[in-house]
Amino acid sequence: MSARSSLILGGARSGKSARALALATDRPRIFLATAEALDDEMSERIALHKAERGADWGLIEAPLDIADPVAEAETGTLVIDCLTLWLSNLMHHGRDIAQETTGLLQAIENARARVIFVSNEVGLSIAPENALARRFRDAQGRLNQQVASAVDHVEFMAAGLPMTLKGAP
Repeated sequence: MSARSSLILGGARSGKSARALALATDRPRIFLATAEALDDEMSERIALHKAERGADWGLIEAPLDIADPVAEAETGTLVIDCLTLWLSNLMHHGRDIAQETTGLLQAIENARARVIFVSNEVGLSIAPENALARRFRDAQGRLNQQVASAVDHVEFMAAGLPMTLKGAP
């Protein structure tokens, strides 16, 4: 039996998204995208991700409000990619991060479908030199810790290889 909820962590290009997609075996499969195509480069990235998933995936575009889709999904697997962009979007729009996180944690607790979160581990580098970047790094670390505590299974990706930190996939 697969874990009801998972968090896949790692650095940039570590294989997080591919791992989340591989774990998404329960159908229907829905991809919840937090990214927005704000420039040509991001549009290209989004197009590549869509091609990787294939046509049998549903899509929800939710740059800010992810708790409701997590709570409302009744069957299958919902892959949320990624919490890092979600947090960045919340900060950009001046949303209350603690309140949004509380809502997400409640949604995880009550989720009926399988949910798999993707997030960047941003705390493995040097301390950022500006206050906004430090605030983001700290908020991302707290968010990752809270989601990791709430889910059944956590993996860390490095060089395309998963390392299990909690539970079984």
